[in-house]
Amino acid sequence: MNRRGSAVRIDGGLALGEAMRAQQALLRAGTPALHVAVLRTTTLSVGVAVAEDAPYLQRARELGIPATRRSSGGTGILHLDHDLVWAIVLPRSDPLVGRDFVQAYPRFGAGVVTALAHLGVACAWVPAPGLSDEYCPLGSRGQVLEASGRVVGAAAQHLSATALLHHGTLSLRVDRELVARLFPSLNRSSLDRLAGLDERGVREVPSRIADEVGRALADSLGMN
Repeated sequence: MNRRGSAVRIDGGLALGEAMRAQQALLRAGTPALHVAVLRTTTLSVGVAVAEDAPYLQRARELGIPATRRSSGGTGILHLDHDLVWAIVLPRSDPLVGRDFVQAYPRFGAGVVTALAHLGVACAWVPAPGLSDEYCPLGSRGQVLEASGRVVGAAAQHLSATALLHHGTLSLRVDRELVARLFPSLNRSSLDRLAGLDERGVREVPSRIADEVGRALADSLGMN
């Protein structure tokens, strides 16, 4: 399928809620699209099925951390300012979606792997580590992006009647103390499985990383 001319959008300085609304608009349109955004606020996001009284949502309110609900599954994840979020939308009829889309994290996220390789970080999509029932990147569902055995990104999906949204996050840094306050069940070894790109030696400004990710995703999806 020819995806040339698809909507490709790269934004800097969006609140997570703004980025989620942009992704939902693309999903409703249902045509091939790509969105990458640099976040400007620290926010907790939660999956569509997370209860409003979930303990980590209550802790976020007590700490004054805003929360945004995703349309995809999974549990909670803390996004820091300058982290990246990215999203791909494809019609259900697109051959790239296929019947195995639930397991197709490496296919959809290949551009992220390529972009990080250009920045000197070797990484791969691997099965989620199964270390937490609450913190999504350390959970047991789906796949996560690992570099040197540590989780630097994660992804989730939302399938509508007409299109697939596959979206993910990329951590430029990690605040383990704040993650521990929101998710006190995590032990030190679990927290140490999380990493930001800064710990992998990446010193590029977030906008440059977003551009690299956007270009590589567009190339891998035939959207350029």
